[in-house]
Amino acid sequence: MRIALTIGGSDSGGAAGIQADLKTFHQFGVFGTSAITAVTAQNTRGVTDWQAMPPALVAKQIDALTEDLRPAALKSGMLGSSAIVETVAERIARYRLATYVLDPVMVATSGDRLLDRDAEQLIARRLAPLALLVTPNLNEVEILIDGEVRTPDQMERAGRALVSMGARAALVKGGHLEGTTLVDVLVHEGRVRRFTHERIDTTSTHGTGCTLSAAITAGLALGRPLEQAVADGLDFVHRAIAAAPGLGSDEGHGPLNHFVPAPPRPPTEGC
Repeated sequence: MRIALTIGGSDSGGAAGIQADLKTFHQFGVFGTSAITAVTAQNTRGVTDWQAMPPALVAKQIDALTEDLRPAALKSGMLGSSAIVETVAERIARYRLATYVLDPVMVATSGDRLLDRDAEQLIARRLAPLALLVTPNLNEVEILIDGEVRTPDQMERAGRALVSMGARAALVKGGHLEGTTLVDVLVHEGRVRRFTHERIDTTSTHGTGCTLSAAITAGLALGRPLEQAVADGLDFVHRAIAAAPGLGSDEGHGPLNHFVPAPPRPPTEGC
């Protein structure tokens, strides 16, 4: 069985962060491990408080896993502080963890900030060059490239800018685009692919970014090519949103349904 690692924050509401990642890993048939960077107090209505972990403890979690349960692929989400960004970057480089998906979590679906402002540009400088794939939404990519990104053409240019920063590929997510048709833009090896789907009229969108990056990471851990892992991840998230269980208050953002089946494995793919 392949191993996948998630480095990120704990969501007490179970819809995002470490909890969403481990549920997604399970659905894809990979063994999930975790290094927790922060603990949050949150539900579908928002984040009421959060606390970052000591960077030394984050480092020791990654050390313990790479020494005994080395991941075939890993992702990072909420990091919380500049010191943790530096710690994660140092450990990824030290252990040569090349199949790395960077989800630059900065703001929760509710609008609550999940990262110190000082750490935002540090992610671009320290983590992007280590990443196989960076998966920002529109708000996050605007911070990373310091420019407006509100159209598919701008998303393509932003993806190319992230690649120029050192990332091997970028998936700029279009969930915040206006209109009924959404576009996600993948820039990889000089090529651009646009994935389109119809917007689902729902407020059950908490954890979509975490779930997508986890699904892609799981696909990569299984040995799938990057473009296939991205397509499978987008398909999984779209179906998870469509089947959302409707939990939480009406004024909040509910969780996805992480129990929808993962895309089927190719016949030649092993465990």
